[in-house]
Amino acid sequence: MNDRLQRKIKNLESIQRFPAEELFSYFPIKKADTILDLGAGTGYIARCIATKVKKVFAFDADQDILDYLRKISDESEIDNIETIVGDFKEIHLPENQIDTAIASISLHEVKPLSTVLDELKRVLKQGGLFVCVEIEKTEHASGPRVSSVEMETEMSNAGFTIVEKAFPATKLGNEPLYILVGRKKE
Repeated sequence: MNDRLQRKIKNLESIQRFPAEELFSYFPIKKADTILDLGAGTGYIARCIATKVKKVFAFDADQDILDYLRKISDESEIDNIETIVGDFKEIHLPENQIDTAIASISLHEVKPLSTVLDELKRVLKQGGLFVCVEIEKTEHASGPRVSSVEMETEMSNAGFTIVEKAFPATKLGNEPLYILVGRKKE
């Protein structure tokens, strides 16, 4: 394993995140579900939800990090995670395949956001859910951010009906988070 990958894994595994189990309270989970974890990284969401659903697609732009996710999933005997490397603007999955797509702290640097949201809508089944966890844009933001207002507007423009909006007490570093849950319009 190269130094860059080791540093990235250490960084991803050590940051305080919104707890996956708490995130799951924002949407229904059925054993027959197919989930897309967009920006899966080391798989803290994918690995946690895999035991609850039929299939998880872990999508990320970094093949090395996906290889690591595959390795630790195999070691944990999790066999229903399929890793997919690619650009968020072109999700290599068929239309209408996903019950719920989750993007946790992975869309704030994507431009244009509308392209990714159109792709998410394309791969979601009718009535499917998109769960977005992001860092709120504030005047003291330490990097690129998308405000909850802007994200809600972009999701609505892409054809999602917002069914839940939350501002949890959990923070990433000192930065506030938001959760938007959108349903693909029928």
